[in-house]
Amino acid sequence: MPTPHPQPRRYRQVADELRHRIEAGVIAPGSLLPSESTLMAEFAVARGTVREALALLRAEGLVMTEVGRGTYARPIMPVRRLASERYRKELEQVRSGELGTSFTADEQVEWSAYSLDKSFFEVPATESMAELFGVEQETMLLERHFLFRTHGVPQQLSVSSLLLDMVAGTPVADPENEPWPGGNTSQLYSLGHTVTGIRERPGWRMPTPDEVEALQIPGGVHVVVIIRQTYVGERVVEVARIVRRADLVELDYWIDLT
Repeated sequence: MPTPHPQPRRYRQVADELRHRIEAGVIAPGSLLPSESTLMAEFAVARGTVREALALLRAEGLVMTEVGRGTYARPIMPVRRLASERYRKELEQVRSGELGTSFTADEQVEWSAYSLDKSFFEVPATESMAELFGVEQETMLLERHFLFRTHGVPQQLSVSSLLLDMVAGTPVADPENEPWPGGNTSQLYSLGHTVTGIRERPGWRMPTPDEVEALQIPGGVHVVVIIRQTYVGERVVEVARIVRRADLVELDYWIDLT
């Protein structure tokens, strides 16, 4: 007697068909999916089945739902390439006076396209931050919180910390001077400190609720978290935690072994 093969649950069949249409471009990026009532009629299923199918596609990051608009195929966003070579280029620009932006190192996007939310705080170093800086716990830091946007679209969250005794009373400590062309490298150079090394440690995780809201992250999408230490000689002068959507970033690191 043949072994029976269980049929996939109906909501998965609906999701499979909608997924196929999205991936084939039948439902274009940014386009609305048919209404729940239309999908119920097309697939001869209940509303609950349609909602389960859409929930599955949201969890996969294929669709987004907005109150008052409906469910639509996730728009295609530009992917930012993060390469280790960008820091060398930034230092060259700073030295030549041709300042760009350390935020993207993207020559196709003008500096004027960027904006950011910013807030600065003077805080004592926690145990973990003190370890990253190589200083005593409770050493005072200038903690700078940034939300970067490109053409108004959220792109990156970062918390950049500097040693307070190095920047207190300088233009670098004034949030009104942000965004600063040339970014971190240029700021430190203006204080007489030439960056000699960068250490970055990338990792991946699911976003926090605050990150989901700030970066408009669809369901099922991870974030890349980069811990960066900026060196002047043997001294760590800046520590940053950078958060970006994993589907919108490509990491490209070159390691010179010569």
